[in-house]
Amino acid sequence: MNNLTEVLLWNLIMNNILQIKDMHKTFGTKKVLKGIDLNVVEGKCTAIFGLSGGGKSTIIKLIVGLLKPTSGDIIFQDTKNIANMDEKDLRGIRKDIGFLFQSGALFDSMNVFDNVAFPLVEHTKLSKKEIEKEVLKHLDIVGLESSSVRDLFPDELSGGMRKRVGLARTIITKPKVLLYDEPTSGLDPITSDTISQLILKIQKEFNTTSILISHDIKETFKSADYFAMLYNGKIVEYGDENHFKNSTLPIVQDFLAGRSS
Repeated sequence: MNNLTEVLLWNLIMNNILQIKDMHKTFGTKKVLKGIDLNVVEGKCTAIFGLSGGGKSTIIKLIVGLLKPTSGDIIFQDTKNIANMDEKDLRGIRKDIGFLFQSGALFDSMNVFDNVAFPLVEHTKLSKKEIEKEVLKHLDIVGLESSSVRDLFPDELSGGMRKRVGLARTIITKPKVLLYDEPTSGLDPITSDTISQLILKIQKEFNTTSILISHDIKETFKSADYFAMLYNGKIVEYGDENHFKNSTLPIVQDFLAGRSS
């Protein structure tokens, strides 16, 4: 039995909030995912590494239902198969699975306050006063001074501030799972570290389960508990930091060292 099999078997006894089983995704004639198996442990952060264009973003878009798998299952909380859901059911699931896009995906025509308030306006019956309280609270959680940013528009924000506003909007519905698509991409080292610490803070304070994809190995090791390597359409390595760093697979060691294979 190889190390990856041992770790996956051990992981089966953990409390997994999400299970991906033999997931395939084909675009035209291109097979991007060729049988993904991954268990996501509740309350922990799982990072997915891999080469550019290898399908990392595809995985999280499949999890949140923005794409449909060609085949396979995505089991959420043991009973709900996201792979088989229609758009109506997916809208309900998206309250429990938050997605922070790489760009933050803010609405350009809305100021910071309205961007963060949007999910509550759309999906709850809270009063204006209750919504305002929640928005200010969540801006504070992500380290933004509400009085100075609430009326600003996205084009008036720095890259790091846009990521924080996007995160505040994502967590305001209290999702059980957070998906991060390259959260430190395009940021300077200091801002990257701040975002990494913020991800860790939210995970610990809210006991949120996180799935993170990133090329920023150094920052990802600060945030994640488990690490998966996607290569040639499959997860070829999985484990905690010690297991991952001591992998005997050349592709993993080349990736960690920044070497071309």
